[in-house]
Amino acid sequence: MTQRWLVTGCSSGLGRALVERLAAEGEQVVATARRPEALVDLVERHPDTVRAAELDVRDPAQCRAAVELAVGAFGGIDLLVNNAAYGQFGTVEEVSDTELADQFDTNVFGPWRLTRAVLPLWRAQRSGHALFVSSVAGMVPFPGLAAYNASKYALEGAAESLAAEAAHLGVKVTILQPGGFATSYSSKLRLPEVRIDDYTPVSGGMLGALRGMNANPEINSPELFAEVVWRLSRLESPPLRLPVGADSEPYLEAAYDARRSEYDDVIKAGHHTVA
Repeated sequence: MTQRWLVTGCSSGLGRALVERLAAEGEQVVATARRPEALVDLVERHPDTVRAAELDVRDPAQCRAAVELAVGAFGGIDLLVNNAAYGQFGTVEEVSDTELADQFDTNVFGPWRLTRAVLPLWRAQRSGHALFVSSVAGMVPFPGLAAYNASKYALEGAAESLAAEAAHLGVKVTILQPGGFATSYSSKLRLPEVRIDDYTPVSGGMLGALRGMNANPEINSPELFAEVVWRLSRLESPPLRLPVGADSEPYLEAAYDARRSEYDDVIKAGHHTVA
């Protein structure tokens, strides 16, 4: 059965690969980007099933317009993929209020406002599937990625809340947790205006690893992400969380194990209560 999609962040990387795959499958897609000219070739190759829209998720009017386009072109939306995001580098002390606010405006507030704009459609049709592209950084703290980590933790919290609030309305929620992928994430990583030398021993190696990430011959391809999302969309009961890419699994398993161990230690020590 053909489904109707709204996908953000489609000019390159994961979003672009996903729209390419969906279009090849004959799905109806509104592909969005801050620079819609990057999507012209997709529309030209699939004029009956792909529409392009300018969308900066920080702009409420553009969010509403993208939803209205999907309704006008295809009669509604079945799946929303909140993919648009970027990475802000820097430790807690280095990242300014403005840099932190900008990170959250794109990575958290944008998906929130767009999902809020789609939910009335899903309440009316009693169905819908919201996909939130998080990261292993939504569960694993990386030194030097404090703002990005915080935004992905927050995104996952919002997605989990939505899952609890809207399941009775037929709304499904999936949090995607990709590992490293061959995208422009590392090249577009924003550095903080203020750098503090004292943090270089813990954050310097992380910055170098991120900058060199795409040179890894085993890095995941965006086409893998597209394949995983396509298969996910065909499931009757999709999972709430889904690791994407083989490298994501060891990071997430270690995070789960560490939290369980820490919790057990605290409980055994009795620090959680007063005798």
